[in-house]
Amino acid sequence: MANVGLQFQASAGDADPQSRPLLLLGQLHHLHRVPWSHVRGKLQPRVTEELWQAALGTLNPNPTDSCPLYLNYATVAALPCRVSRHNSPSAAHFITRLVRTCLPPGVHRCIVMVCEQPEVFASACALARAFPLFTHRSGASRRSEKKTVTVEFFLVGQDNGPVEVSTLQCLANATEGVRLAARIVDTPCNEMNTDTFLEEISKIGEELGIVPTIIRDEELKTRGFGGIYGVGKAALHPPALAVLSHTPDGATQTIAWVGKGIVYDTGGLSIKGKTTMPGMKRDCGGAAAVLGAFRAAIKQGFKDNLHAVFCLAENSVGPNATRPDDIHLLYSGKTVEINNTDAEGRLVLADGVSYACKDLGADIILDMATLTGAQGIATGKYHAAVLTNSAEWEAACVKAGRKCGDLVHPLVYCPELHFSEFTSAVADMKNSVADRDNSPSSCAGLFIASHIGFDWPGVWVHLDIAAPVHAGERATGFGVALLLALFGRASEDPLLNLVSPLGCEVDVEEGDMGRDSKRRRLV
Repeated sequence: MANVGLQFQASAGDADPQSRPLLLLGQLHHLHRVPWSHVRGKLQPRVTEELWQAALGTLNPNPTDSCPLYLNYATVAALPCRVSRHNSPSAAHFITRLVRTCLPPGVHRCIVMVCEQPEVFASACALARAFPLFTHRSGASRRSEKKTVTVEFFLVGQDNGPVEVSTLQCLANATEGVRLAARIVDTPCNEMNTDTFLEEISKIGEELGIVPTIIRDEELKTRGFGGIYGVGKAALHPPALAVLSHTPDGATQTIAWVGKGIVYDTGGLSIKGKTTMPGMKRDCGGAAAVLGAFRAAIKQGFKDNLHAVFCLAENSVGPNATRPDDIHLLYSGKTVEINNTDAEGRLVLADGVSYACKDLGADIILDMATLTGAQGIATGKYHAAVLTNSAEWEAACVKAGRKCGDLVHPLVYCPELHFSEFTSAVADMKNSVADRDNSPSSCAGLFIASHIGFDWPGVWVHLDIAAPVHAGERATGFGVALLLALFGRASEDPLLNLVSPLGCEVDVEEGDMGRDSKRRRLV
């Protein structure tokens, strides 16, 4: 599916399914609300109204089900009728699975997505995940025809009118961001090295009219970025800190998205084994998501200052590699004793968040990273882990995840109990915990926060996306939809406003050292 163009249209038009194969997809009670007059032109002359009704009658989703309508040219598929409170009402993960398994083959195909208006954004992003862009299969390079999939939304329930043009444009930009992030993560390091990643950043900058700030190689060392430089100094392609900045007139606050961009993680001298190293091309998933989301956010009209900070390095092995016992001075001014070179993501992100705080003057700092393998144990394959100094933003991340399909679940935030894991006799801290059984994903995030300070008055959010950044051997583009939804209230786009939980009431718990005594609003 790599050579596939995804098009969102208010109406896909009519066509014989034998010439344009069709998938109709939605929850069963929604599918029953689709009038025959709406789908007749897409199914006739191959499918009659009686056959359409009979097919709907056979569907019994548990959790999903499908029924062919005409050979392998037309299919109707049903999503789960209900989901639990920790899932997205859109059933986004099941959308992706059903498209992969049920969409008929063909050069020009059509998907009719039946849902309610609040599920449009999550459904579109889920559809995009089914169409990855990267492949090096030899057969793909010999096929010259450009495949297209046209997506039409049929809305049921309240606000069930036709999808507006502005909504279609938002969906196009968001799904392009999802597929961009997935392509970067899928690309191996012999192609997607730090130089290539910088080219991707510069390309997006040129498209948006933004000149990136780039600090790299020995300049990192000179300017005090000991974390990024120490991790990447052994690699053939040098490490870099890159920043894309959007500073519109009338901005009222400054937001920084900081992405971990480890283009390959061997573990360094604390080297990974032969079974754990494959797949480490995905360790740039945080930076890839930040890039895809930044492009979409700016295209949709972002009203506040927004900085995308990319911490790029290859954690390699060589004569110049960082050794366990080395001590590095990070951009925060704090010293770190290295006791595990495979705990490198927190080092580059520590420099990134420090830069966002000291140089960019950010009020809100969000870092996104494939940080710990323990995240997949703590919150599973589908839910990213969130750690934050704000109870309100913790609740907002969970709610945004349900609205956009990039699911999120909280980690324990308790620095007074956990940060002692990093105690060092010779430096301000070590970079890896003493006890790996003591909430290691929380501790890893706290290491990053310590470089802006636990008493920093702004909002800090850490998102560990190690597990959901991929499904099997394919990248998911996870994080793009989440960032767009979470910060949707800072957008001029009405669809992103709709899916954003901020600016509306969310349940918060008392505590977190009083940080929520004054409720924060994004806008």
